[in-house]
Amino acid sequence: MDPSILLFVSVGLSILFLILFFYFIPIGLWITALFSGVRVGIAALFAMRLRKVPPSTIVNAMITATKAGVTVERDLLEAHFLAGGNVSKVINALISADKANIELSFNDATAIDLAGRDVFEAVQLSVNPRVIESPPVTAVAKDGIQLIGKARVTVRANIRQLVGGAGEETILARVGEGIVTSIGSANSHKAVLENPDTISRLVLEKGLDSGTAFEILSIDIADVDVGKNIGAELQIDQANADKNIAQAKAEERRAMAIAIEQEMLAKAQEMRAKVIEAEAEVPRALAEAFRGGNLGVMDYYRLQNIQADTSMRNSISEPPKGDK
Repeated sequence: MDPSILLFVSVGLSILFLILFFYFIPIGLWITALFSGVRVGIAALFAMRLRKVPPSTIVNAMITATKAGVTVERDLLEAHFLAGGNVSKVINALISADKANIELSFNDATAIDLAGRDVFEAVQLSVNPRVIESPPVTAVAKDGIQLIGKARVTVRANIRQLVGGAGEETILARVGEGIVTSIGSANSHKAVLENPDTISRLVLEKGLDSGTAFEILSIDIADVDVGKNIGAELQIDQANADKNIAQAKAEERRAMAIAIEQEMLAKAQEMRAKVIEAEAEVPRALAEAFRGGNLGVMDYYRLQNIQADTSMRNSISEPPKGDK
């Protein structure tokens, strides 16, 4: 084989070996750790590559912790990384907690991180409380006046309750419920407007932060507005309902009266028909009386005179049509 080809192949293999060597054994990172006071062996760096753990992530985290005076173990950092945790945030949280004299162990920090919460932000929130503004909460006092209030809740993180504790939504829901209860128990909306701090005291006394990841420091009523007169609207609605019921009953009585009137008219028409039928029988009876000799001509004329005399008397006894 040509010596130049052998030289080229050997140089290529040497370069490939060096690349693989410095990839699996980061000498520069080992030197940096050595001069930073972090003891980590070359074999440990090689093992990290085999376990698919970025050596720079672990070593840089250990350097940061060592410079800040926080002691951490390399194996625990690797285990947390392999579990899907954020190593840098855990180290930053431990350093912040140590500087702020907040008790936070490595196990607690990793548990909070694996629970899906930002452990570094939680430590910052423990040092610097945050203000949460609630949405407008509508409630009705005993006098029927609607009030619309908004509250500002100052909270800080409760490190011990971050794992399994409820979030901000629960805090806001409980504060809203407390505002509704406080306003609803007030005898007058004017009392609430004059002393809105009574709502804050009543809500704060309920221990709304129980079972949550936060500790409520204060509840301040930011604004209270007057809404509708719910009591008057309810009275109007009740009056309209009573009116509709009365109208329905009146319509029912009118319908019954019309039915009774029609029934009486039907009976009167039936009686009139019977009278007309009876009157139609009178000429027949007279004819039969004439034929049987029971009624004479003079008797018939006297009967006619009596009827005429009766009609004349009736007409005289009736008042004139123009008189009232």
